[in-house]
Amino acid sequence: QVQFVESGGGLVQPGGSLRLSCAASGFTLDPFAAAWFRHAPGKEREGVSCINSRDDSTYYADSVKGRFTISRDNAKNTVYLQMNSLKPEDTALYYCAATPEGCTVLTGPPEKVAFYFGSWGQGTQVTVSS
Repeated sequence: QVQFVESGGGLVQPGGSLRLSCAASGFTLDPFAAAWFRHAPGKEREGVSCINSRDDSTYYADSVKGRFTISRDNAKNTVYLQMNSLKPEDTALYYCAATPEGCTVLTGPPEKVAFYFGSWGQGTQVTVSS
């Protein structure tokens, strides 16, 4: 059974940092692109970042570029998201998923994103507030 378990969220002040982890189980993450999404109340789900499998090339949404860094440890079947210089608008539920299609599908129409990524974790809450 494919499963993702996210952790590392919490309450942090603006300008602070958090490191999220996503442990995958039920399959081998290595051949898949892995991505982080976030969903804030009243907003659409956003693809935040993605890392490909073959060359570890990465993608970042403009809203997080230069502040967030995605990485993966295939030996641990885990994906990470280092978040620095956090802003109140980063407040959201963050969750991860994987796809065999590569990171190019991260920014497609919502129904296609849901199709290509399939399974989702329960998420970890990130709240940025003073």
